[in-house]
Amino acid sequence: MGKPKREDLNQFLIAHLNTIYDTLQLFDRTASPTGEKVNWSDVRQMSDHLSKQATIVGMLWTGEAPKAESLKETMESYFNALQGFLLCCHGSTVGAGPTLSSTVHSSVKQIVDSSFRLLQGSVSLYEGSYEKEKKPSIPKLSGAVWEACSNFKKVPGTNVTAIGRGITQVAVSMKDVLREMNEVKPASGDDHNEDDDDEEDDDFGDDLSPEEMEAAKMVAEIVSETITVIKELIRVITGMIKMEENPKDDSGFVDSLEKLLKLCQGTGSQIDELGACVYPPQEISKMKQAVKMIEGNLGEFEAEVERLKTSSDAFSGACRKLRGSIKHMETELDKRCEDEVVVEMQNVTLGS
Repeated sequence: MGKPKREDLNQFLIAHLNTIYDTLQLFDRTASPTGEKVNWSDVRQMSDHLSKQATIVGMLWTGEAPKAESLKETMESYFNALQGFLLCCHGSTVGAGPTLSSTVHSSVKQIVDSSFRLLQGSVSLYEGSYEKEKKPSIPKLSGAVWEACSNFKKVPGTNVTAIGRGITQVAVSMKDVLREMNEVKPASGDDHNEDDDDEEDDDFGDDLSPEEMEAAKMVAEIVSETITVIKELIRVITGMIKMEENPKDDSGFVDSLEKLLKLCQGTGSQIDELGACVYPPQEISKMKQAVKMIEGNLGEFEAEVERLKTSSDAFSGACRKLRGSIKHMETELDKRCEDEVVVEMQNVTLGS
């Protein structure tokens, strides 16, 4: 009698896993905008219910091994809860942009993966089909589901929050660049000894000439002011919550948010490039190219925010200040290029 029950359990598991996998494919395409949107709080409640189901699965193994029928019934209840959670969760993504959708999908997949491992572990433990010294730990597998469900609660429930978090991550990266720029030092004088050289060989960026230090200071200023622009942009976006809550005001709203995020990410990449150019030998042409692209993105920031009719004096002021610093740096870099050309011509003349 044991063998048929084991085969039945395994077939039952595979059939339900395939059903869940098929349902998960819903997240590969955008939810219909005409569909009824599920409230995010309802989705979180479903994740709580799923977490409790994982506890029930774990409790089956607290004493003697469960009977096949009990395990099958518990698994069926779990699969029903998981299926309901997936459908409910997908319904909550009506009107979600790519950023929010991908964040939800990623978190949902963690729940599905941990659920699969829990149920597969239960069946293999019942069958004794696991490898030696690889006995499934049901409490550990249940805990993984709890953790995935707990993490799911941290997923943003709106486009504004998802985009805001994405932009905040860019700002954090920019702060790292600013910290590095503030740590670079000018070259030491000639009075230091060779031992000092050996100790400071690893201090990359501590040997900037006066001209290079000036460039580093200008870069630090631009990075600092770009961070200010990003902070003000986050405040502007945070104020858009009501626009998202009112679908009638949604004319391209989500698309604009996504564009602002991409602009921030593109600007972040240029800030990284600009910071890297500070270390000798400084590449003036790359610096000029980076600040030119930052300036171009700045114009798009302003245009997009203006289109949304959500600009603020603080945001506009931060943009003006950054643009002024960019112009100043471009002028100074042009002068440096001209000076270098003059020096080269003088060297050629002296050499001839």
